Order: sequence, then C-alpha cells, then structure tokens
Amino acid sequence: MLKTKDLKQGLMIRASAHAIYEALMDSKKHAKFTSSPAKISRIVGGSFTAHGDYISGKNLELIPDKKIVQSWRASNWPVGHSSTITYLLKETKNGTKLMFSQKGIPMSDAKNITGGWKTYYWEPLKKMLEK
Repeated sequence: MLKTKDLKQGLMIRASAHAIYEALMDSKKHAKFTSSPAKISRIVGGSFTAHGDYISGKNLELIPDKKIVQSWRASNWPVGHSSTITYLLKETKNGTKLMFSQKGIPMSDAKNITGGWKTYYWEPLKKMLEK
C-alpha cells in the first residue's frame, strides 16, 4: 500500500473568482501563468495535461467560478496512482479566497508538491491577475 499525505493551502488573490477559474481552466491562460504547455478540457469527465505532460488527470466536478475537482497525477508517480485536487473559490470584497486541497500525494513527493503549488501556481497566478 502506497503511503500518502494530504495537503491544504489557502490564499487571497486580488481578482474575481471568474478570472481565477478561467486562468485554471483555459489552456492558453493556464500555459501563460505557468510558462508551460497545458491542454485542458472544460467538461466533466474531460482530460487535461499541464506542465507539458508532467501532470495529467480528469475533471471530476466543475462549478464555474466556484469549484474545480480533478484527478491529478505526476508522470513520475507509481502507475495507476492519482490524487484528487479541489479548488474552492469564494469572492470577498477584497478579491477571492482560493482554498486548495490535494488528497493522496505519495509521501516521497509530498514536500516537493507542497512547495511546487506555491512556486509554480500561486505566485505566478497572483502575478498575472493582480495588476
């Protein structure tokens, strides 16, 4: 049995929930803020890849401007293993609170994944949207 770890992160972004949702779900916008190729289906059951082919998965639940749930795996993970990521977006008067969770990260990758979300997603996403 693969040992796994769960992750929770939250941040405020001075942008609308719609702008954040679009950045995460639109292939061109996603590629722009991550500086890496992305191909993202916008339908439930549709597939996606990000950071080239390093990340892949499927859309499990999509509520525009509010919630994204995806199966998510890195290409170096054990065959057949994926995690589940959830983005929750809640608009406030100062922007949008993004609450993120990832369940089922292989223990050996937990530290890199935890830092990777901050370095490769949250910081460039804020940089692109907070103008």
